[in-house]
Amino acid sequence: MKDNSEEIFPIVDEEGRVVGSATRGECHNGSKLLHPVVHLHVFNSKGEVYLQKRPEWKDIQPGKWDTSVGGHLDYGETPEQALVREVREELGITDFQSERKGMYVFESLRERELVYVNCTIYDGPVKPSTEELDGGRFWSIDEIREAMGQNLLTPNFESEFKRFFL
Repeated sequence: MKDNSEEIFPIVDEEGRVVGSATRGECHNGSKLLHPVVHLHVFNSKGEVYLQKRPEWKDIQPGKWDTSVGGHLDYGETPEQALVREVREELGITDFQSERKGMYVFESLRERELVYVNCTIYDGPVKPSTEELDGGRFWSIDEIREAMGQNLLTPNFESEFKRFFL
């Protein structure tokens, strides 16, 4: 399995206005074309947060633990529509209420993303996609703190979690 490098993403300005389109391959090849993504941090009522394990075949940060849900917007899709779709696809969750925490630009060596950060409290069943993920589990805040800087978590998860939740 691998990502579809021909998938079309919207290209946006820093306020989220669509200014063009490009393929996944073009967005992830170091071009730094700003493209939008949605993140959902799923907390349970005990204050633990669910992290997904990225499969080894992913083109960005393979094998690392990452935000509960993360995905690109399809061209023509709103952040809210993308969030509902990604949460269903990745964790099998269809009944949740999310809260927007903010947005920011994340830049790595290979890409530049406009990240819409959301969170929810959810105690129902989580069914991680066997096609998109290598599983996942709830982590305590102490476990996350201990894992930071150990090359276990994605850098964007670490910086985002510190910024919005610690």
